[in-house]
Amino acid sequence: MNIVIVGVGGQGSLLTSQILGALFIKKGLEVKVNEVHGMSQRGGNVVTMVRAGEQVYSPLVSPGKADLLIGLVSIEAFLFVRKWKSCFVNTDDLAGISQAGTNV
Repeated sequence: MNIVIVGVGGQGSLLTSQILGALFIKKGLEVKVNEVHGMSQRGGNVVTMVRAGEQVYSPLVSPGKADLLIGLVSIEAFLFVRKWKSCFVNTDDLAGISQAGTNV
């Protein structure tokens, strides 16, 4: 199983990947997780990849090879949507993103 999770810093992308990884381990599968933070501390993008199976050699998911894309922010998900087969996207996030910098 190859899963890609995209979002912005502070949304729980890393926590989501850790939870999925723990679930796959409970199922007896080997798991590899790759975290790409980008500018996550400043609301920038975060891409996390989770791979699980009998034997997993690399944590990286090649474009077009993911079984599932989870988009915590639709803007980030749309950057990837052409590359992946199935996706879950949060479409109720645009107001929160535009107001994120106003509470500093």
